[in-house]
Amino acid sequence: MTFDVLIIGGGVSGMQCALVLGSAINKEYAKSKKIGIIMHQRASHLQDALFNNVLGINPKTTGKSILKQGKEQLTELYPHIQQIEQEKVISVHQKKSVYQITTNKNVYISKIVIIALNYSKPFSIKGLESYLEPHARANPKKERIQLKNKEHLIKEGLYCCGTIAGHRSQFSIAAGSGASVATDILTLWNNKIPTKSHDKV
Repeated sequence: MTFDVLIIGGGVSGMQCALVLGSAINKEYAKSKKIGIIMHQRASHLQDALFNNVLGINPKTTGKSILKQGKEQLTELYPHIQQIEQEKVISVHQKKSVYQITTNKNVYISKIVIIALNYSKPFSIKGLESYLEPHARANPKKERIQLKNKEHLIKEGLYCCGTIAGHRSQFSIAAGSGASVATDILTLWNNKIPTKSHDKV
């Protein structure tokens, strides 16, 4: 199966990235693009979170409910985005101008790959080991990791967002990171003319 963009990880940054990409479906440069998201690689840190300090989210909202609602939102609003469940990514390797993503069940090809996992060890995806480094903004005692990147870009066609991109573990930061990557990709599709995607009343 071939994608234009494949997101690995269905936490805050991954789902926010997918939502922004999905919302551009009516734009000429994005409407024919095939987008997929491989949901949780493992238990998300979001599962046990309680949110009282996020703009637009009702106080005492749980992370578990946000994960559930995020999947439902993607399904309802942007069903063209393929949600891939219960698959674990084993490796990501560049093959000329595309990437081969191998899971425990399937092999996918994508022009663009976005790593949207959390910053915990172990990081077991083969092919990305050379980009691992200590996390710049986490408590050193926790030995968190990140992928080497410049403004989310690891190398051509390979991005990261959220805590694995070096951001702090804060909901709004992770969401903004995912949205930032999405708009960078939309800009790329739009012949590199800066763009974004949002709705109006």
